[in-house]
Amino acid sequence: MSNYFLDRDAKNIERQKEIIKQLPKFVNEFFVGVSLKTSALTRLNYAYDLRIFFDFLSKETLKKNVLNIELKDLENISAFDIELFLEHLSNYKFNGKNLKATAAGKERKLSAIRSFFKYYFKKDKIEKNVAAKVDMPKINEKGIIRLEPNEVANLLDKIDGDLVDGFSNKQNQLHHKLKIRDSAIVTLFLGTGIRISELIGLNVEDIHFESNSFNVTRKGGSNSTLYFTDEIALALKNYLNYLRKEIVNKTVFGLKLIDYGYDKKYALFLSLQGTRITVRAAQNMVKKYSSLVTAKKITPHKLRSTFGTELYKNTQDIYVVADVLGHKDVNTTKKHYAAISDEIRKNAARTVKLRDDD
Repeated sequence: MSNYFLDRDAKNIERQKEIIKQLPKFVNEFFVGVSLKTSALTRLNYAYDLRIFFDFLSKETLKKNVLNIELKDLENISAFDIELFLEHLSNYKFNGKNLKATAAGKERKLSAIRSFFKYYFKKDKIEKNVAAKVDMPKINEKGIIRLEPNEVANLLDKIDGDLVDGFSNKQNQLHHKLKIRDSAIVTLFLGTGIRISELIGLNVEDIHFESNSFNVTRKGGSNSTLYFTDEIALALKNYLNYLRKEIVNKTVFGLKLIDYGYDKKYALFLSLQGTRITVRAAQNMVKKYSSLVTAKKITPHKLRSTFGTELYKNTQDIYVVADVLGHKDVNTTKKHYAAISDEIRKNAARTVKLRDDD
């Protein structure tokens, strides 16, 4: 069976090793130390962020080659140096490219630096943890971008149609081949709030129609069972029936199969080449169809927000929403759906009557 998540982690670990080679030798201890409580993707992001941080220290603070920086040099870093680094990120150059970090990007890099200093301070390798004294950048919370019910209906109608207004002949030819798959993908996004990585990683055997449920590997590697409606079941059955027919005929979406390996056979959502669909392909597909029904910039994550919004409106239970969406911290859910809480409170206030009308 193909395991998308194991394959992805293996690639992330290999990439992390390559990045670590560009960092001071003592840094490797940090990555080993946090390996038991972090995912491979988190550690890879740490590696990317620390690479930029040490590049800054090398050029602006310590004035020595990155590979020559030693653990004792961290004692010479002040909280102000880290604040200068965050300011530097507003407009900086790395590997010959001009870059600019958003407030969220700065927050992520500071989180990596905090974890880094905290590790060595906890191990008594440095005498002070100056990173803990640096405040997180202020991030202006944005409203939830989501589809309204009429936009959801229009989006699904576009995908299910034989011809799509606004598509070229070539685009409509591709649409005709892929619409059953694309309908199943978008329906699953909208009907379960599944993350894009979770959807990409699904295998055929993860789907259980007898209970209208599927097994999903959550962010961080935990496993969970999610449930879906009969409407979603129908979309998935239509896709799987079409896919099985294609495979028997040695084609995928009308194109002749050259090679159909064991690992590809069990991926649920396939590309035209018969391989597991990629994250980028799914993102582009959602963008392509949604741009025809709304001016909003809709991504798979926005479809997830659309589901979360409807679930919260119907249940009015933030803990249910957090559980279904796979949020480890309910405060994350509260932050995203605070505006809807206000709406619910207003509606609740209107239901209270102090005197009868008669």
